[in-house]
Amino acid sequence: MFLRIFLICISILPLQKKEPSINWSASNTLSWTDFKAAVETDSKAVAITASGITFGYSIKKRNDEVVGFHTKIEAHFYPNKSWVKIEQADNHILAHEQFHFNITELFARKFRQRVAQLQVSPNVSVALDTIHQEINQELADYQELYDAETDYSRNKKLQLQWQNHIEEELAKLDKYKL
Repeated sequence: MFLRIFLICISILPLQKKEPSINWSASNTLSWTDFKAAVETDSKAVAITASGITFGYSIKKRNDEVVGFHTKIEAHFYPNKSWVKIEQADNHILAHEQFHFNITELFARKFRQRVAQLQVSPNVSVALDTIHQEINQELADYQELYDAETDYSRNKKLQLQWQNHIEEELAKLDKYKL
């Protein structure tokens, strides 16, 4: 049972074609029917979760002076890039995949937290872009650590510990959920 995660890191651009996605929600958990991409039959993975953070911002200026900014940061699951070998899948693996998506939400909240601490300045767009890059790298590293330590869900004891830890971390950042 080898699983791997596929991260999509997207900045929202005004004319970008939108990839079908599912927004993260505590009340809406993934099901195997959400995994719609064609199975990579030569892969050892049982399932691939494609998730990522979309990010966009606008800067408000008055007389060429930055006076404010607004951001939009969301965690998404991408059904058309996620797949499952359904004959090998079970609820334990689905939970592992759900927690990949939950990790994406965790880092979306961390992103919102860091943005909330920013001060309006002439360089706010540079600061926002820097935070975006840092968060995406931290997210990718964390997803890899999650898979490595849980042995792609095979270590059930560590899988449960990770699930509890991720839930605790999400709760700590509850004020940054959408």
